[in-house]
Amino acid sequence: MTIDSPKRSHLPALRALWQEAFGDGEEFLNAFAQTAFATDRCRCLVLDDTVAAALYWFDCSYQDQSIAYLYAIATTRSHRGRGLCSSLMEDTHRHLKTLGYAGAVLVPGSKELFSFYEKFGYRVCSHVSEIRCAASASTVAVRQIDTEEYAALRRRLLPQGGILQEHENLKFLQTQATLYAGDGFLLAARRETERLYGVELLGDPLTAPALVGTLGCTAGRFRTPGNEIPFAMYRPLRDGASVSPTYFGLAFD
Repeated sequence: MTIDSPKRSHLPALRALWQEAFGDGEEFLNAFAQTAFATDRCRCLVLDDTVAAALYWFDCSYQDQSIAYLYAIATTRSHRGRGLCSSLMEDTHRHLKTLGYAGAVLVPGSKELFSFYEKFGYRVCSHVSEIRCAASASTVAVRQIDTEEYAALRRRLLPQGGILQEHENLKFLQTQATLYAGDGFLLAARRETERLYGVELLGDPLTAPALVGTLGCTAGRFRTPGNEIPFAMYRPLRDGASVSPTYFGLAFD
């Protein structure tokens, strides 16, 4: 068994593993490959010349310290139940520590996974709230923005204790959502038929119903900072690390 950054020959197997585990299509995988994938931000476990497990990460920051957002952690169906994901996680933590990362953050894909990641020292660090609403008759001034402006505005509106997600985070986000700004709010959202899904709404949550109608939808669902739903988990990687972050909002689900 070896755990290391992938070689070029591993890339087809990594893609097949991703599709088996998460069901994402070619368009999604191509977008990730073009905007966010880097071999030095991927670890794969190879067993008997077969890619059996893998994970990726995005570079983030908190209080000027590097944070790794672990993403797409998966094991092939034929290799599950053998502790390979645990080996991959433990090795990745050691590797990230040698690279100077202060901590790692992840978003469990199901309620059951929260207890799984607790075994590796992760604790819930971020809760969110969810707004579901119909379009209101009123409208709101909104403009589409690029990733550079989004990053600058997000720094201003991010709750205290929030993790910064920029660079490849926003490049990939822009392939999955449109970025908007207005007076007192910031929104990353995508249309799902006649519904608007707000990946993250920062600022005034009361703008949500007007945003739904303004953007041509009939109903909306928005993820906002809050305390209702356990969302992200954090694990410090340094002894005596500073205070843990308290908000992580952009999950690429």
